[in-house]
Amino acid sequence: MEFFNLLVEAIKMDWAVLLPIFICSILVLGVVINKWSFYQKNQRDITIYMRELNKYLSKNDLSGAQNTAVRCGGVVGEVIEEAVRIFSEQRSGFSRSFDISAALAIRKLESHLTILGTIGGVAPFLGLFGTVVRILLTFHLLAGAGNQASAVASGIGSALIATAFGLGVAIVAVIFFNSFQSIVKHYEDDFQLIKLLFLSFVDGENEPQPKYSSSKVNL
Repeated sequence: MEFFNLLVEAIKMDWAVLLPIFICSILVLGVVINKWSFYQKNQRDITIYMRELNKYLSKNDLSGAQNTAVRCGGVVGEVIEEAVRIFSEQRSGFSRSFDISAALAIRKLESHLTILGTIGGVAPFLGLFGTVVRILLTFHLLAGAGNQASAVASGIGSALIATAFGLGVAIVAVIFFNSFQSIVKHYEDDFQLIKLLFLSFVDGENEPQPKYSSSKVNL
């Protein structure tokens, strides 16, 4: 109960310095919900579609590969669909063109993650700033009132609320930032597997065919 009263008192006295941290917490919550939903919606088991693509590409059945991309859907499906298009139109420059498409998809996956990274680095300093301001105001108010240990302790306790709030927001932001970066890295690995699969057929077509020459044998 005392902690709750201290929290209420801190909000009343330091709302101006706590407001930026509160806004940061709302931003973190919004980004986490948005990105988590986006990643879950686009999650795919790439091994299933890799087998299908390998089967269709080995038969040079691009329409079948295109249907595989449509069935896959999501960001991975878009990348596969773009890979099929590039494979059918410009096989010689497949690698560079695919890298551009994959980079655009990764940019979509990484959107708004900088918000989490920035808040994770800034929120502790916002909390520390609020704590310093409250301590300075506490000592200033108590300077003319004499030495009152209980009042000083209450003021410092209220001041530390800002630091705790800032650290809490920063910890949550950093945890989800690192988790989402790991998810994006997993998507990047999937894109590289797709690229290698298509390149295996591009390189196979460019390999020189063995030549056989017949020679007469004199008996």
